[in-house]
Amino acid sequence: MIRVLFFGALADIAGREQLDLTWQPSLDSPAAIRLALAASAPALERALQQPQVLVARNLDQAGWDTPVADGDEIAFMPPVTGG
Repeated sequence: MIRVLFFGALADIAGREQLDLTWQPSLDSPAAIRLALAASAPALERALQQPQVLVARNLDQAGWDTPVADGDEIAFMPPVTGG
């Protein structure tokens, strides 16, 4: 299982803060997870395509091509703004 976490506006778009996916070889990177989400949540997939979105694997910042394994936690975080 892969636990996927959504923060900020991404959670609003996803309609949830977390999603559990059954791990399979095709979900081998955050980019692959993003692609898998496209079929069921096109608006979320578009939001995740924004270049400012950060991804973390097991609490460490990661790249879109970082390997993902069964049991990992992947977090998608929107850019932080404020003033």
